[in-house]
Amino acid sequence: MKKKRTFPGASAYADRHGTRRWRYRKGGFSRELGTDYGSEEFVRRYEAAVQEHRTGRKAGAGTAQTVPGSINDLVASYYRTPEWRNLVELTKKTYKGVIEPFRLEHGTKLVVRMERRHVMAILGKKADTPAAANNLRKRLGQLFDHAIALDWIKFNPARLTKAYKIAGDGFHTWDETEIAGYFEEHEPGTMAHIAVTLMLYTGAARVDAVKLGWASIKATADGPRLQYTRQKTQKSNGVPVSIPIHPDLWKVIRDLPKDRPFLATAYGRGRTAAGLGNKMREWCDAAGLDECSAHGLRKACARRLAEAGATPHEIMAITGHKTLAEVQRYTQAALREGLADSAMQKLLARPNREQTVVNLAQWFANNSSNHMKGQ
Repeated sequence: MKKKRTFPGASAYADRHGTRRWRYRKGGFSRELGTDYGSEEFVRRYEAAVQEHRTGRKAGAGTAQTVPGSINDLVASYYRTPEWRNLVELTKKTYKGVIEPFRLEHGTKLVVRMERRHVMAILGKKADTPAAANNLRKRLGQLFDHAIALDWIKFNPARLTKAYKIAGDGFHTWDETEIAGYFEEHEPGTMAHIAVTLMLYTGAARVDAVKLGWASIKATADGPRLQYTRQKTQKSNGVPVSIPIHPDLWKVIRDLPKDRPFLATAYGRGRTAAGLGNKMREWCDAAGLDECSAHGLRKACARRLAEAGATPHEIMAITGHKTLAEVQRYTQAALREGLADSAMQKLLARPNREQTVVNLAQWFANNSSNHMKGQ
C-alpha cells in the first residue's frame, strides 16, 4: 500500500545558490514554502497555499493578499520579531515611514529574487535625496538580515551596495552669532527663550526635552542635577543621563511651575516632540534664522563643550550618545581648530625657530647631498 504524503503538492527544488527549497504546485499555481520542511512556518505557508489554491484567496485575508516569501510576508514577519517589538514607538513610526512606501511598491515581489542590482535600482530613484536613500538602505539591510535569519536567502543584497555621499554634515549647527540673535528676538520668560536655553545647556533631543520637568531634577550634595534616560535608548539598556545644572539654565527654570513639564503648553499640557519642532520653526523664522532647528541646538551644545576642551567621552555623558562616532562628527570642526592652535603653539615654543626656518632649504640641500655621497 502506497504511503500517503504528509504535504501533497509540496515538492523540492534547488535555488540559484544551491539551497534546497520547497514549494506547493498544483497545475499552474505555485507558492513558496521555505527551506525548513515540516516546520511551523512551513506548515503555515502550506496551509495558506492550499487554501488559496482552493478558494482563490489566502486564508484569513481580505482583499489584500500576502504571497508567502514576498516582501509583504517579510515585513509582516519582521514586525513580529523581538528586535522590532523592543523599539520605542517613535522609532517604530520613523522606520515605518521608510519601510511602508517600499512595501507598497514592491510588496508582491519574492525576496529570494531580490539581488544587488535590484536594490541599487530602488535606491537610485532616491539619488536626488541621498539622506533618504541611505535611510532606505539601512531599513532594507535590517529586513534582508531577517530574511537570512529565516533562511530565505543566503546573502543580504542591501549590504552589498554603497551608501550615498551627503554634502555637508546634516543639520546646521547654531553658531554664537545665531544664538545671540535668537535671544535678542525672544526675551527671557517666553517659551521660545526657555526652550532654546533648556536644549542648549542639556543637549537634549526634542523627544526628551518635552518631558523634562521638576521630576527630572535630583538634589545632590554638589547641587541639583538633571537626570533622565533618552527615550531612544530606553528599551536597549540606555544609560541614564545625569547633568549638573548650568547657572544660566537654573536662572531660567528655577521659577517654573512644579506641576508640569518645563516646556508645557499654555494650558499646562505636555508638548509633543513634533509640536516643539513646529514651534521652533516659527521661533527661528521670527529671528531670521532659516537654517537653524531644534536638532542644531543639540549639535551646538556638543560644539560648545568641545571648544571648552571636553573630551568626546565627556561630551557623550552630557548628550547621552552611545557611540563616539556621532559625537566626533558633531565636534570635529571645533576639535580640529583647537588641535591646530595647540600645534602652532608648540611650533612657536620651539627654540631657534627663526634660524630653523631660514636654513630649511639649505638643510634639505645638505641632506640630499649627504644622501647621494653615501651611494
